[in-house]
Amino acid sequence: MSTDIKLHTDWKTWDDTPWFSRQAGSPELQLSFRLLHDAGETAGSERYLKQNLPEVVTEFSAQWGGVVRRGSPWQTLIEVGRHPLEDLPVTFLVDTLDRDAGGFCRFDSLSLPAGWAMLAVPLERQSTTGELLLLCGRQLTSKSLPAVMTAVRAFGLGLAIARRHDDANRRVQRLRDTLRVSTQFGGQLETQPLLEQIAHEATRLIDCDRASIFIWDREHKEVVACPALGVEGNMLRIPDNVGVVGECLHSGKAIRVDDAYADERFSKQVDVQTGYQTRTLLCVPLLDATGERIGVFEAINKNDGLFTNDDEESLTEFGRHAAVALQGAREREQLVRRNRQLTQQVTQGVRIIGESPAIAALRVTIERLAATDLPVLILGESGTGKEVVAQSLHYQGPRAEHPFLAVNCAALTETLLESELFGHEKGSFTDAHQVRQGQFEMAEGGTLFLDEIGDMSLGGQAKLLRVLEQKVITRVGGSQAIRTNVRVIAATNAKLSTLVREKKFREDLFYRLSVVTLDLPPLRDRPEDILPLAEFFLEKFCVQARRRPLGLATESRRRLQLHAWPGNIRELRNLMERVAFLCAHDRVEADDLAFILSPDPDGGSPDSVARLSEATDKFQEVHIRRMIKRAKDNMSNAAELLGLHRSNLYRKMKQLGMKVNDDESEE
Repeated sequence: MSTDIKLHTDWKTWDDTPWFSRQAGSPELQLSFRLLHDAGETAGSERYLKQNLPEVVTEFSAQWGGVVRRGSPWQTLIEVGRHPLEDLPVTFLVDTLDRDAGGFCRFDSLSLPAGWAMLAVPLERQSTTGELLLLCGRQLTSKSLPAVMTAVRAFGLGLAIARRHDDANRRVQRLRDTLRVSTQFGGQLETQPLLEQIAHEATRLIDCDRASIFIWDREHKEVVACPALGVEGNMLRIPDNVGVVGECLHSGKAIRVDDAYADERFSKQVDVQTGYQTRTLLCVPLLDATGERIGVFEAINKNDGLFTNDDEESLTEFGRHAAVALQGAREREQLVRRNRQLTQQVTQGVRIIGESPAIAALRVTIERLAATDLPVLILGESGTGKEVVAQSLHYQGPRAEHPFLAVNCAALTETLLESELFGHEKGSFTDAHQVRQGQFEMAEGGTLFLDEIGDMSLGGQAKLLRVLEQKVITRVGGSQAIRTNVRVIAATNAKLSTLVREKKFREDLFYRLSVVTLDLPPLRDRPEDILPLAEFFLEKFCVQARRRPLGLATESRRRLQLHAWPGNIRELRNLMERVAFLCAHDRVEADDLAFILSPDPDGGSPDSVARLSEATDKFQEVHIRRMIKRAKDNMSNAAELLGLHRSNLYRKMKQLGMKVNDDESEE
């Protein structure tokens, strides 16, 4: 080293000096106090440098001052005055840093202007940043070095404080950004768009070029990357134990790679495939709300250099919010998918089976009514399929994706029925230990089916009328009106008009419910529907019984048609269920139906029909009785349905031994 270059290692710092007042202290000590004070007052390191470097330069009568950082090449962070050299004296600066000393050098050693000298002092002892403060000027001497070192020590500490403020502010801002973005995740309900949104926001938050989320498919021991830009389908699958991602996933530790191509864990395969060049990587484990690893969050190519500890901390925190949002979106998708599957299953199971004119007309009516919100009253005997009709109205309409709930009004007492329908408040009655929603609230957006509406209490009828007219409910024991959007379909096997006359059913509710009335005929009045229904139920229950479909023998078909079916479709359905599970043959024989009641209303059993002629007579008798009932005892209409003249009908009835009013038959 030239004799004109001197190094000074006797660090005289502000913390080695007693806390004298600014007036009592030396100039460099007073300057140190000001520099440290400004560190707490100045917002940001950049402003601190701009504000305080000129003061240091002026204090020591320098013509130029600057802060430089070691690197390749060396970088000048800030300077004040005219630079005396074209290039920095790198050898001198490196030597100063390596010796952890203050350096002095005259003009003839550095090709400085005549009479000039340079002072170089590290901004911190045992510097990790590689930063120095340089001063150049005619007034600088080697004797100035101790005072400069004291001031620079304070200057470096002040800059470090300002930078810590910068870091804190950056972390606060990133946290704000993370929370702001996280609130937007809730509006994205599908996984794929949510993944793309998370990746996009991560690149902005971390200031990198790309980001991907790797979801762990444990079953197939793979990780699925999405989005994977440049890859077909925007999705990439790789084994879960390969590369940087695999190590991060299994170790549960964050990994930073400063030179991807120099890291043996990094595979260039994707880069070759996409034409993209990966330089730097940051991978952090992706944890769900319980802390379980569900994947890896990867950021690629930091825009301004290398990924830092702050980036790692920010990506980890951001990943926690992203994982919770992903888990919520995936659970919702599963629920939606299951709901659609259940809706499809229910819709497939809800079919109006039959070939009779009455059923054909009913299907047309249901199709028209399904698109409306009109209340519907369904009348019919027990077992005629009133709930199936209600379900058809629901699942063929716009409310199909919402709940369909059914309540049997006859199965609940008055108090329990109102609580079931409208809910109750805590303490409203003895067993009301907590607030409970009623069926109207739970069926929001869907349909509520009120079976056996004729058995509802008068108090419940009044509340139901209010719901139908005002679209509001009030819980039992409550006073708050709750708005509701529910379609009401009611059903009964009672004669509501009779109950209205007897003051057992509100007349205004009756007219409100009977805006549209569907009257379901009993199965005995539509014999042509018996076999299609039997085959439909038999096929359905054979699937449940895990056996091959059963056919119906000819005699079995005849017996099914001869039966009067007092239990209607429900009776037929239950019979086919028993047959599907208990029949020992590949075809349903007559003996398998031996427990069906006799079609003869006066008694007997199917086994008593021994000869073909007797069986024919029995069938004709049953058929004539059905047509008379369908014609509501109008013999002229019944004869027309049978294709006979009225007198011929009476003659046939006498032949079959049926009771005939002689006065009518002679007309």
